[in-house]
Amino acid sequence: MNLRNYAYLGDAVWEIKIREKTIRMTNNAKNLHKLTTEKVKASYQAELFHQLESSLTEEELDIARRGRNLPIPVGRRQNQTEYRQATAFETLIGWWYLHDKKRLEEIYTIINE
Repeated sequence: MNLRNYAYLGDAVWEIKIREKTIRMTNNAKNLHKLTTEKVKASYQAELFHQLESSLTEEELDIARRGRNLPIPVGRRQNQTEYRQATAFETLIGWWYLHDKKRLEEIYTIINE
């Protein structure tokens, strides 16, 4: 599968995971939106990727590297490094979702700690 497709899927999987978490925090729609967008934005995902990097296998690092090197949309070029790290994170989430759900759950546990 194309790595862009893994990133696309990973973006959706991550947002659903965050929404599952935020609906338990508040019933207020404005607060739900705020809590969710804080966790799905590129800067947060880039930070998570940086924290996870030392826990990744060689294969996962290779997938992340390839995801990070995907072409960047023109509108995102002002924060290239951050956007690339977030894309690497989303690529891994998508890959784990399709190929290794157990590892995905391990990653969620690491993130929640």
